[in-house]
Amino acid sequence: MAEMEIYKTLRFDAAHRLTGVPPTHKCSAMHGHGFEIEVYLRGPVDPKTGFVMDFGDLAKVCEPVVKQLDHAILNDIEGLENPTSENMSVWVWKKLKPQLPLLSKIVIKETETSGCIYRG
Repeated sequence: MAEMEIYKTLRFDAAHRLTGVPPTHKCSAMHGHGFEIEVYLRGPVDPKTGFVMDFGDLAKVCEPVVKQLDHAILNDIEGLENPTSENMSVWVWKKLKPQLPLLSKIVIKETETSGCIYRG
């Protein structure tokens, strides 16, 4: 069967401030977002199950990562001292890839109109 790509959308709320911008930049102040993470897997469809991966199993793998981020100050998390969408996408990738060998893409949305796509 052909290869397919599936995804799971995860949501969490968190606060952060960007440390790599000048103090006059609006994002240098502490602020919050309702973030969305889309976790994409690419691989063959199992002929028996009809899945690339069961969405419930995918959610279970992602749950500890979302739990760590939800209602947190992202700057306080090791590896996210400057929590831009770009840095967050790499951080999430590193957390999930060992358990999700079919991981193909991470999308971080910090607003409805702004985000980042990381393909490892």
